[in-house]
Amino acid sequence: MPTENVQTERMKKFKNKGKDTDAMRRQRVEVAVELRKARKDEQIMKRRNLSFGKEDGSSPEIEDKNMVAELSVEEIVDALNSDSFHFHLKGAQSARKMLSRQKNPPINEVIKAGIVPMLVAFLSRHDAPNLQFEAAWALTNIASGTSDQTRAVVEANAIPAFITLLDSPHMHICEQSVWALGNIAGDGPMYRDSLIQLQVIPPLLALVAPVTPVGFLRNITWTLSNLCRNKNPWPPLEAVKQILPSLICLLQHDDKDIISDTCWAISYLTDGTNDRIHVVVDAGILPRLVLLLSCPELPVLTPALRAVGNIVTGTDEQTQQAIDAGLLSVLPRLLRHPKSSIQKEAAWALSNIAAGPCMQIQQLITCGLLPPLVELLDKGDFKAQKEAVWAVANFTTGGTVEQVVDLVQAGILLPLLNLLSAKDGKTIQVILDSLSNIFMSAEKLGETEKLCLIVEQLGGLEKIEALQTHENIAVYQSALNLIEKYFSGEDKDLNPEADEESKTFTFSVEQRDHYDF
Repeated sequence: MPTENVQTERMKKFKNKGKDTDAMRRQRVEVAVELRKARKDEQIMKRRNLSFGKEDGSSPEIEDKNMVAELSVEEIVDALNSDSFHFHLKGAQSARKMLSRQKNPPINEVIKAGIVPMLVAFLSRHDAPNLQFEAAWALTNIASGTSDQTRAVVEANAIPAFITLLDSPHMHICEQSVWALGNIAGDGPMYRDSLIQLQVIPPLLALVAPVTPVGFLRNITWTLSNLCRNKNPWPPLEAVKQILPSLICLLQHDDKDIISDTCWAISYLTDGTNDRIHVVVDAGILPRLVLLLSCPELPVLTPALRAVGNIVTGTDEQTQQAIDAGLLSVLPRLLRHPKSSIQKEAAWALSNIAAGPCMQIQQLITCGLLPPLVELLDKGDFKAQKEAVWAVANFTTGGTVEQVVDLVQAGILLPLLNLLSAKDGKTIQVILDSLSNIFMSAEKLGETEKLCLIVEQLGGLEKIEALQTHENIAVYQSALNLIEKYFSGEDKDLNPEADEESKTFTFSVEQRDHYDF
């Protein structure tokens, strides 16, 4: 059994047990970072515009292919510095084409040549919409690059010009401006907050309308998601409250790309403190999010599950709201999903629900979550298994004796013991802590000897003994504590005060994969 200090430190890692909020959040953030690495290409922060073609026709084909010959960077500078509108347009078009190359666009060369300020100046040419559009497109692609490249656009004072163009009567110019602002917002919290302070949100939200073409609405939604993205610091709460009503509307759309980016936005907004989770949950968004967990499309399912997973890291009340919205009815299917990343996210959500009070743990049992949890521990991808181990740890820490009995009856011991052969020391430590919790429940029932026999018959004792040579001192100590307390051959205190009703839960060792208290 872990020492008192080890037990205390472990308790701090659980959602509701730990009085140390920072430690509680670290477990979640660590998992979140790992999960995001696996999906880095699913929702990118910046996008380049490579072609005119838009399926809904919102951006017109304005280029005369015979008019625009390939110009060098030096020739573009000469054209933009001339007094001729014809050369201004020709230079801007050449810059746009150059920056729209599929591979290795010469963004740095364009910046060093001093072209960016000239393009920004063209954004104010309301008498020349074609020139505005070409300049906006070229600047969009520059802003899609590195942070230094985005900075070149911002420092040329492009943000106010682009915000002004959100009111342009020309839809293709307005859309290109939305795209550019999305790239700037996606660079990080500093530019995101600059956009918010410059009042980008009201004109952007005004574009969310039933008459807005789908392709345009996709860009608007993606830009809104970037305004919700990033922390250290998080987006201002007032901005969040401004954006949320539109996100709720967009979540009802039937276009999967719009729904996907809306779910990502909500996942960013819920990836924070409990008061931030409250703002989102209070908007009434949970029922729709939970409904989307049944969507077969991974680009929708992944961020929807991430958002709900974030919500159940909050307070017991917030977690209960997710449960009341029907989360537990879809979670078994997600734990058995063919995609391992979904299994992992689902197990992470389950572990946070299991960190709640006994009432919520009972709801997990009642809704049939134990069998898929056992299956995941037995046959899942190791990253998903690690989250399942945390679920067991939380379950055995906060559950009643009877609930721990249910867990054992579901067959948790065999896969749990098999994972003691894993190479990850932290996971092994969590398993040993869980076993200690299970033994404490057995002690309360006076069933310690039977549990010892089952663990031994399942090959667990041999695995625990082997851990006495583990390089991790905490693992060694926990294994030693279990052996000395329960397998030393000394007389056990079988807790004669255990009530008669509890003693009806007895161990059975007739089967190696199913056992009872």
